[in-house]
Amino acid sequence: MLPFSKPGASESYEILGASAARAALADAGVDYQSVDQVYAGFVHGDSCSGQAAAYRVGLTGVPVINVNNNCATGSTALYLARQAIAGGEAECVLALGFEQMRPGALGVHHTDRPDPSQRLIDAMHAAQGTALQVPMAAQLFGGAGRMHMQLYGTNADTFARIAVKARRHAGNNPNAIFRQPLTLDEVLASPMVFDPLTRLQCCPPTCGGAAAVLCSEGFARKHGLDRSVVIAGQAMTTDGNSSFDENDMRRIVGYDMARRAARRVYESTGVGPDDIRVAELHDCFTANELITYEALGFVPEGGAEKFILDGDNTYGGQVVTNPSGGLLSKGHPLGATGLAQCAELVWQLRGQAGARQVEGVRHALQHNLGLGGACVVTLYARV
Repeated sequence: MLPFSKPGASESYEILGASAARAALADAGVDYQSVDQVYAGFVHGDSCSGQAAAYRVGLTGVPVINVNNNCATGSTALYLARQAIAGGEAECVLALGFEQMRPGALGVHHTDRPDPSQRLIDAMHAAQGTALQVPMAAQLFGGAGRMHMQLYGTNADTFARIAVKARRHAGNNPNAIFRQPLTLDEVLASPMVFDPLTRLQCCPPTCGGAAAVLCSEGFARKHGLDRSVVIAGQAMTTDGNSSFDENDMRRIVGYDMARRAARRVYESTGVGPDDIRVAELHDCFTANELITYEALGFVPEGGAEKFILDGDNTYGGQVVTNPSGGLLSKGHPLGATGLAQCAELVWQLRGQAGARQVEGVRHALQHNLGLGGACVVTLYARV
């Protein structure tokens, strides 16, 4: 991954994408001529933006498939690349993600046609109403936090502690956009966006690029490549009836998608949540990280607050969550986020994470979520 940056302070999207691709190829020891396919992920951009980035790396005639799956775009590109190899269609694939974002909250770009997330918005309106002049994403995820508070008595400052932890972790990540520490009081004193979420509990719009090279075991052996890290299991899910029919804001923002994807991964690999020591989670808002602890099975439902207060989500605890700083502090360039998570976990498994290194890592879990909806859970293993 490239160091992420604020809107207006980055290179243009095709340069971000090409730079990330070259870095991944160099890390893998693979020439672009050996790449059979490219899956290029971005959310805000014109058709064939993937070609614009890939063409800067080389003009090999390789298929370039453009991917857009909201905030799960990067890991969807990863998912498709893995499928191409597993299905025998390719031996070496480049998964690429990039985003050149504008300042401010996410909004609808095409006002002359139906919003693809309208069904979710309608479900939110039925569950809690709609607040004017408040960003829709903050209402959705803030509502999930409120639901957790109503069900389990969770305190507002518990969510804020996740933001403090994110900044502490990001302080050791040179690729993160926000590295200065925060206190709990500072997080709670920042402007309220949608109770219980203050501004410092919301991820920032970000520009950046990230990429991964995937290949078959045979290709790696033939070319003498590092085979120490593998994708042991992966699952992708979309919304079910529970997202719309239960008036539960947690489910509206993807709780059940995440739970089903995680269970499929655990069942297919024989690895369970108790085996995970490091994870990169989709913490677009602190509330989403909190409910994801429960969706992934790190704790039972209602156990997230104790998990946080006991320090089990950081170094010295049960699972180090978002050692990179996560979306809250590392940044969230939509198309690149899933592949940046991938990069962090591969570095952790290789023992290359520097001051962020979690000791004794054998398995690492990634959770990447997009409303509308898609969730990809990936389990990496060191072999």
